[in-house]
Amino acid sequence: MNEQLDFETGVREAIPTVLGYIGIGLAFGVVGKTSGLSVLEIFLMSLITYAGSAQFIMVSLMLVGSSIPFIMLSVFLVNARFILMSTTVAQYFRKDSLGQNIGIGSLLTDESFALSMNKLNFTDHHLKPGWIHGANIVAYLTWAFATAAGGLLGNLVGDPKAFGLDFALVAMFIGLLYLQMITDKSKAFVFQIFMVVVVCFLMYGLTIFFSNNVALIVTTLVGCFLGMVIEQWRSR
Repeated sequence: MNEQLDFETGVREAIPTVLGYIGIGLAFGVVGKTSGLSVLEIFLMSLITYAGSAQFIMVSLMLVGSSIPFIMLSVFLVNARFILMSTTVAQYFRKDSLGQNIGIGSLLTDESFALSMNKLNFTDHHLKPGWIHGANIVAYLTWAFATAAGGLLGNLVGDPKAFGLDFALVAMFIGLLYLQMITDKSKAFVFQIFMVVVVCFLMYGLTIFFSNNVALIVTTLVGCFLGMVIEQWRSR
């Protein structure tokens, strides 16, 4: 990763992260196919919805005959975290047009958000639309075609978990977190480790009382607030 912010650099720097899309995309394609969806339906769902976890939920709810309003509400709750992520990213594109911001927000993912936050360490905290468009588009196309490929393989693969495909995104996020921690020189590494441990325990504890999605949002807000308070106390 370097300081360049053009479209080609965005594509190139996103490739290592989107490799994780292939594994989970194949897994969704297999699940979708075995649930009765056609390859075309799987492909269109990925192009229109473009939300990995939400697409798995949509398929499971469709199987049990849930109503469309209930499916829409479930997808909204699952993706509510993007309100926080989009708000964070938006501040770096205030001078860009509304159309640019809509394009960026529409294709923003957990991975491209994490990539953007890491990129800030190399660009003096600046981002440009060209770079994030490159990262977003390559991720978007990779996901769509990976799910379609999984649909084609649906009749051949019985259980995607048997191949470890369900762990692909988890492994990728661990890599992104490590890269973020070693490149962010503005915060002590020990402090970052401490916050990771705190957030892990907080997330685990909240999932006992709340759903995973609610716990994730609350953990994000509390973790950010706690980190800010501790950072200000350390700087005194």
